[in-house]
Amino acid sequence: MATLDWSACPAVESVPGKVGGAWVFRGTRLPVATVIENLEDLSVEEVMAQFDVSREQIAAVLDFVADSLRGPAEADAHSV
Repeated sequence: MATLDWSACPAVESVPGKVGGAWVFRGTRLPVATVIENLEDLSVEEVMAQFDVSREQIAAVLDFVADSLRGPAEADAHSV
């Protein structure tokens, strides 16, 4: 599986020295990986309550992941 270019996702940031440079939700110390891992077992509402993250933040990251995993032709078809 290809590695995602998180720098292209405006909802996240990686700051050296902040959470070890991990990709976190912009303006927070919450690693994106933590939310994604917890979505395997928890609902979006439960993740929002447990980690103080908004539905919009979660949606932005999941949309970015989905768009990144589509092939170029498939991504172009969805933008029409």
